[in-house]
Amino acid sequence: MYLLNDALVTSASDLKLASECEFALLRTLDVKLGRAVAVEVEADAMLERAARLGDRHEERIVEALRDEPGSDVVALPRPENARDADELRRLAVQTLEALHSGAGFVYQAVFFDESDPELLFVGFADFLARQPDGRYRVQDSKLARSAKVTALLQLAAYHEQLRRLGVPVDDEVELILGDGRSSIHHIDDIRPVFELRRERLHGIIREHRAEPGAVDWGDARYAADGRCEVCAAEVDAHRDLFLVAGMRATQRAKLRAGGLTTIDDLARAAEQPEGSTVPAATYRALHEQAALQVSAMAAEALAGESSDAATAHAVPAFRMFAPQIIADLPAPDPGDIYFDFEGDPLHQELAADGVTSLWGLDYLFGYIDDAEQFTSYLAHDLAAEAVALRAFLDDVKLRRQANPGMHIYHYASYERTHLASIAARHGVGEADVDELLSAGVLVDLYPVVKRSIRVASRSYSIKKLEPLYMGDELRTQDGVTNAADSVIQYAVSRQAAQLGDLEEAQRILDDIIDYNRYDCVSTRRLRDWLIEVARAEAGVEPGTGGERAPDAERTFRLDPLTPALLARAERRVAVHDADGAAANRLAAAAIDYHRREDKSFWWAHFERLESDAIDWMGTRDVFEVDAALSTVEQDWTEPGPGQRASRRRVRLRGAWAPGSSARPGRVFAIYRPAVYAKAGRDPRHALDHGATIEEIGDDGSVLLAETLPGAAPGAPGGPGADIEPWNALPIALTPGPPPMTEGHRAAIEEWGARVDALGDGWPLDPASDILLRRAPRLRDGAALEPMRDADDGVRAVVASLRRMDDSYLAVQGPPGTGKTYLAAHVIAELVAQGWMIGVVAQSHRVVENVLDGVVRAGCAPAQVGKGIPSSEGAGYYDDHAFTELSGSNPQAAFLARHRDAGRGAVIGGTGWDFVNTKRVGRRELDLLVIDEAGQFSLANTIAVAQAAHRILLLGDPQQLPQVSQGVHPAPIDASALGAISAGHEVLPAEYGYFLAASRRMDAAVTRPVSRLAYAGELRSHPSTARRHLEGAPPGFEAIPLAHTGNATASLEEAQEVLAQVRAHLGLRWTDEDAGRADDPLTESDLIVVAPYNAQVELIHETLAAAGLERVRVGTVDRFQGQEAVVAIVSLAASSPDDAPRGLDFLLSRNRLNVAISRAQWAARLIYSPRLLDHLPWKPDGVAELSRFVRLVRGES
Repeated sequence: MYLLNDALVTSASDLKLASECEFALLRTLDVKLGRAVAVEVEADAMLERAARLGDRHEERIVEALRDEPGSDVVALPRPENARDADELRRLAVQTLEALHSGAGFVYQAVFFDESDPELLFVGFADFLARQPDGRYRVQDSKLARSAKVTALLQLAAYHEQLRRLGVPVDDEVELILGDGRSSIHHIDDIRPVFELRRERLHGIIREHRAEPGAVDWGDARYAADGRCEVCAAEVDAHRDLFLVAGMRATQRAKLRAGGLTTIDDLARAAEQPEGSTVPAATYRALHEQAALQVSAMAAEALAGESSDAATAHAVPAFRMFAPQIIADLPAPDPGDIYFDFEGDPLHQELAADGVTSLWGLDYLFGYIDDAEQFTSYLAHDLAAEAVALRAFLDDVKLRRQANPGMHIYHYASYERTHLASIAARHGVGEADVDELLSAGVLVDLYPVVKRSIRVASRSYSIKKLEPLYMGDELRTQDGVTNAADSVIQYAVSRQAAQLGDLEEAQRILDDIIDYNRYDCVSTRRLRDWLIEVARAEAGVEPGTGGERAPDAERTFRLDPLTPALLARAERRVAVHDADGAAANRLAAAAIDYHRREDKSFWWAHFERLESDAIDWMGTRDVFEVDAALSTVEQDWTEPGPGQRASRRRVRLRGAWAPGSSARPGRVFAIYRPAVYAKAGRDPRHALDHGATIEEIGDDGSVLLAETLPGAAPGAPGGPGADIEPWNALPIALTPGPPPMTEGHRAAIEEWGARVDALGDGWPLDPASDILLRRAPRLRDGAALEPMRDADDGVRAVVASLRRMDDSYLAVQGPPGTGKTYLAAHVIAELVAQGWMIGVVAQSHRVVENVLDGVVRAGCAPAQVGKGIPSSEGAGYYDDHAFTELSGSNPQAAFLARHRDAGRGAVIGGTGWDFVNTKRVGRRELDLLVIDEAGQFSLANTIAVAQAAHRILLLGDPQQLPQVSQGVHPAPIDASALGAISAGHEVLPAEYGYFLAASRRMDAAVTRPVSRLAYAGELRSHPSTARRHLEGAPPGFEAIPLAHTGNATASLEEAQEVLAQVRAHLGLRWTDEDAGRADDPLTESDLIVVAPYNAQVELIHETLAAAGLERVRVGTVDRFQGQEAVVAIVSLAASSPDDAPRGLDFLLSRNRLNVAISRAQWAARLIYSPRLLDHLPWKPDGVAELSRFVRLVRGES
């Protein structure tokens, strides 16, 4: 950005700065305008070096182009003065002349856009490449090994300039990466976000230039990240809340809403003021931290020292408030090591399938031993990462054999989580990592610090703590000094290596290794310092806090089938069979899928127990208890005859974390550490303390039933000794344990053994065909029966299934296309022909809906059965048309009875029913229908597929996705239907049928839904044209509504929902097929969808207060399969920073598709415009946001 006379010249880099910190951008503008003095920032030698390497990368590409026979490269000179308007105009004309001449490549094309006399644009495109059809493709060279979002914005800016100039331009843009690969992107996936960022940039510049004076700190109109060098100066000057260690932007906003704007305000306010909504425990911790920092600042001011105790070599004040925490540290052992990773989260490689992007690389594993001998392992790609991991784990195993009491110390959770995740990603050393975790070998010092000391520092990063204990060895500001520097320098090192400058590459790498070694030394010194302080202040010694037993029952054990199946994959690689190799990797991953899913839950649970509650109290699905408002409704009762546990009920009041899904069921009740200590229990292993949410009150309170084993009279210590510590109330409720999956595992392992027994062959069965993505196999080798039109689905599917040879068939049914109708009629027709059929889905409700449909399609109720859920009693299905099955495993007798009578039958259930051989035998069914197969994982598909000869995958991968917690070495967690579709918005015809006609949505609603999720292939059935709503136009309407500070509930949007409901009630609706003519809309004709339960509750309360409590309100998962004349969608969150699960969740195409497509006539989407003020950090996120922008702006 610079001034040219009175005009401001901008470039693509200004979009980047504005997206990161608008305040910094405007302060930069103030400097240009003479309104402010620039903040002194040292020149970044590393970035300058990277720029030089980038120039060499470009030159190498140009030389390669010129060496190609018949190449036509026009290279424009770089401007001698990039601020000379005449020179820029001359070069821009030369660029246009080269393009009009049909040059094959134009290098360093110059754009100088003066169409807006106040805001000019200048840009230099690396390459414009002529395509065979005569259009030009914008290309940019980047030494990075993955596409960066800022580079995509640059490409979009140059693409826009070509359009402005009338030059034919390709629909795709291209990044030429440092490793020689190309990253190609459709402009429609970038342009909307680019246009948003440009509009915002121009808007704030115009607004600010029209005002006198420099931009004010705290101006709510402009986003400030609070951490950049420009913001840091303002934070200091205004004693902003950002000075408080651990302060998050969302917490700062809530505190400011209560009138607390400075660190001094927070330090003085022992009680949280009205209007501030930070959770109570979090507020206490922030207040205490602020008070310590302010006290230290005051003392330094009196002594005439710097006011910033966390800079330079100043030793910050500290207070050890819980020395007993140090007793829980292991006693020092000669075998102890101190470990640190260096990782790049933006490293990208393609998975073996050539489609899936794998993100992140841990490029350096380093540790020191007790003698401070340093060992490191480097990894420049994911294959090398797996090798480094194996080498590190082998080394640790040898060390543990020599020193069984050794531990691995690290600081913060990165090392723990990444050891687990990369082991799972590669399928390497998983059992070893789990054994280290379960035995407590890894010791994270960060929660030890947070739970035992407070430091008068702005940050608890290890770098900020080092003045406490590093003495004369305190690191300088030269070279690599933090993790961000390490990532940048590593990238530059790899760039230098790619350009052949191996000496420079190694010099930079040596700096990174030195930094890593220092971090390891720092970790060791921190451990020693904590022990010394606890010993000196309280006489506490490490290793005296009670021994922690290993959690053997949670330890991962790799199934021996897994390496055998992986060996098959390697053999397929050797013969260049990529599809076979990918299928074998999936098969291997399936064997341990459920163990990995469980493992992810348990390690997250154990990490919570070992961490400071403040660090996880605000995370999703956690309920923070307010003890002052909670009561014991029924105190502990002694076990009765035949019982082994005491019980009590408590009414807990407090708050769910943003984005939580509050529902009855098993949870964990978490107590303060002192309670576990008093009870003599390790909190990691107090899993027998049962807790169940029995109900959630209208006021949001939780009725919790607790059980406590071992408290019977005569138990060691007596019942009082066991119960007394538990008279306290829990401080939080956290997610309960995952369901048991032994039956699934057994079914998958049986199938895996059959696969392994065939050498390199595959069974001819549905599961194998799905993994191999083979087209459905028909006995005569023919193609699938063609579907003649939208009303021919049942006939075509039945015909194909009857000719099928132990295989599968896929049917993608978008919203309102009659998927359930088709399934019911297909099943009814095949049952009439004597088939035994199963219906399975993730939920009972989905299965019940299909079974009712089967009866309506003409199947006798006695031939359609389902067992009642285990939590329900007899008569549960009295309101359904099918037969209720009760007793112990009644499904087997039901099927046998109809088979013996020569009749077909249908049995419904969840996956647990179809993997249980006491209910349904292996391959007992002729057909298993998997409904909602877009949410049914490949692993679970393999498991239930063992019950049938044929599989019908029915669903839509463009609606709600499969949910997975675990990290897997192959995408076995993908949905079955999603895997078959392989990223296509519409199912390829060779795999089955796409139901292309929606009988629900009017054409004006279908069009935006089709563009959003179905590549424009979905249309409305002609029958929808016979409907009409008087007084309201059909279609989709986006309603922007400004608000601030809302995360999961927005009163402003709730009130707009009420206004929309009132505007539509009473309008006259005609739907001839449903027998309605000129019929006033009632509350049952509307649906309101919101992403968060908090917004659902607020909307329901708002409607109920207006006497409209019968309007259906819920989240998308509740309404999948339902419809209404009008659907109203409320997104609730004010901004990307407010959204607790991020924009990936809030603006998910799948979830928006489900929400909008509930509408028959009209859909209304209420959203905050600030949700668009965001630049995602991954290209996929840019594409997702671009889709949302096109949706709300009505663009095709």
